[in-house]
Amino acid sequence: MTAPRRTIGSSDLSVFPLSLGGNVFGWTADRDTSFAVLDGYVAAGGNFVDTADGYSAWVPGNTGGDSERILGQWFQARGNRDDVVLATKVSQHPDFKGLAGDNILRAADASLERLGSDHIDLYYAHFDDETVPLEETVAALSSLVDAGKVRYIGISNYSPERIEEWFRITEAEGLHRAVALQPHYNLVERDFEQKYRALAERENLGVVPYFALAAGFLTGKYRDGVTVDSARAAGASKYLDDRGRAVLDALDSVAAAHDVSVASVALAWLAAQPTVVAPIASARTLDQLPDLLASVTLDLTDDELDALSGASEQRDAA
Repeated sequence: MTAPRRTIGSSDLSVFPLSLGGNVFGWTADRDTSFAVLDGYVAAGGNFVDTADGYSAWVPGNTGGDSERILGQWFQARGNRDDVVLATKVSQHPDFKGLAGDNILRAADASLERLGSDHIDLYYAHFDDETVPLEETVAALSSLVDAGKVRYIGISNYSPERIEEWFRITEAEGLHRAVALQPHYNLVERDFEQKYRALAERENLGVVPYFALAAGFLTGKYRDGVTVDSARAAGASKYLDDRGRAVLDALDSVAAAHDVSVASVALAWLAAQPTVVAPIASARTLDQLPDLLASVTLDLTDDELDALSGASEQRDAA
């Protein structure tokens, strides 16, 4: 069966509707495990990998660019760089902080060297840098497209107002348009719908949500009375309130009806939302990958989608 594909915004990037997160490469997944996960993802038809130049500088002994280096080694070993749509980001590498124009240019070259590639398919401004005029940031990113080093530009972690300003600058200066938006969005984090969705629709931005599984909460392993040994446990367990329990109950019901995992259902719900092209999910072991991949072929009914949305909209008991 031919793997499904979706197009990112106004670009010609045709991608698998599940993006493989590279944040774990060189962090909770070593080189060999990362290779195995990447091989499994590609074997299933996947072609959209997301990373950042800052991954994973927070790990003792790492320097930043660790995920990109592993990906570069994998591309070299497999000879498949042109088969993969590679997204990376700029602003958080310890040696290339922020979004000043010259910094962006140097950071892009450093990423390309680590990746062993002559181009980046999708290059995101990772976090807004209000110390730099937005005109400078947008112009630098656009110049990378002119230079052939970047195919398309994306925006992540910007306010709606700053994104609107970004597009005013783009139009006024005749610069290359951003085609993708990477927001924090999942079944228990839904501010995107009120703050960003209309903007994404208006500007034809393909939405690629991060934390698609709410730091692991939407895998269903965080329950009352259960202790989870994970680097993300603190971030996930905060969702275990009355609303989170209602979401888990709804996920359990839908998962049982389809004989799939809770994680598969959560990702399928997100992939079905307007403007969403591909949720990002990572696997730190090969065993975690099948549940992520199963979401791609999981067709939820309108009633199931409504039930999940309704559970997520419940507010905590007073």
